[in-house]
Amino acid sequence: MLRLALIALLLLVPAAGVAQNVTVTDRHEADGTLTLSHEIIVPAPRDAVYAAVATPEGWRTWATPVSWVPADDADAIEGSYNPAARPGRLLVFRTVRAPQGFPHFDVYQRVTIFIELESVDATHTRVRLTGTGYADNEAGRLLFGFFRNGNRISLEHLRQRFVSGPLDWAAVRAAEARERLTH
Repeated sequence: MLRLALIALLLLVPAAGVAQNVTVTDRHEADGTLTLSHEIIVPAPRDAVYAAVATPEGWRTWATPVSWVPADDADAIEGSYNPAARPGRLLVFRTVRAPQGFPHFDVYQRVTIFIELESVDATHTRVRLTGTGYADNEAGRLLFGFFRNGNRISLEHLRQRFVSGPLDWAAVRAAEARERLTH
């Protein structure tokens, strides 16, 4: 388990041509909450995947266009999809702030996220992203459904980062703009 701040899972970027099987499992816990887990095999050694998920420089290659370690918490990573963003949003195991209008944030802030890495062989790493504490109510189930797909997309982006290189955030924004114009 990594003690790492997570960010990139709130405003997910559409997966463009990324295809890989992500295993999704969910379960009800004894305390009445839901747990959601995603798993993928990434074609890279564990140390390389660790650098991609545990450093701001790594996050910028697949998850968010800007990221940093906040001055007041060296165990956290902050980041944003807004290229003009500056330090100020902190997410450590749990999202502590969300974009204005994020639905059911009062419920989501109780969800705890874990990323686990396991060497499959010298050149592949199993990445498991697990969210625990989703409320078993309407809001919790809506968030659970959103992240069921959103976390899959994020893990596909992580894998694709090792297949074809860092994500080109300018190209992503241009594609999003084209998509908005056609709809």
